Amino acid sequence: MKKLIIVLIFAAVISPVFSQNNTRETTGNMHYFNVPVERIFFSGQGYVVQYRKGVNQFGTIGIPYDWFTAAGGKAEILKLPAGSNWPSMSVFYKDGEFSYVRLYVHRERTHQTWSVVPQGADVSRHFKEPESFKLEF
Repeated sequence: MKKLIIVLIFAAVISPVFSQNNTRETTGNMHYFNVPVERIFFSGQGYVVQYRKGVNQFGTIGIPYDWFTAAGGKAEILKLPAGSNWPSMSVFYKDGEFSYVRLYVHRERTHQTWSVVPQGADVSRHFKEPESFKLEF
């Protein structure tokens, strides 16, 4: 009886190792870049995100609002837990091509990282080629 129990415990511990699917065809060559976000601007076309690309250097990129819908499916916005967390942006690439972007934002819209594009400002240059979505470094 003791041997049977030991064999069952051993089988329960070892069996998940063999049930994993480790084929490269399903995962592909996935990598990501994570950058701290300085400001997120609301605009008529989408979010304009200003991010850090170096010491005292900033990049700006536009994320269309329709990417956040299930039909677009290229962007996701996640609210950070309460506390002193600072927003960030993760951009995921699969086989060298843009896959999707995640914005980790402060939950309160009154936080200093949230802002609105000034009236009359032209932000269309940040939305010209949304399919490429390349970060500047």
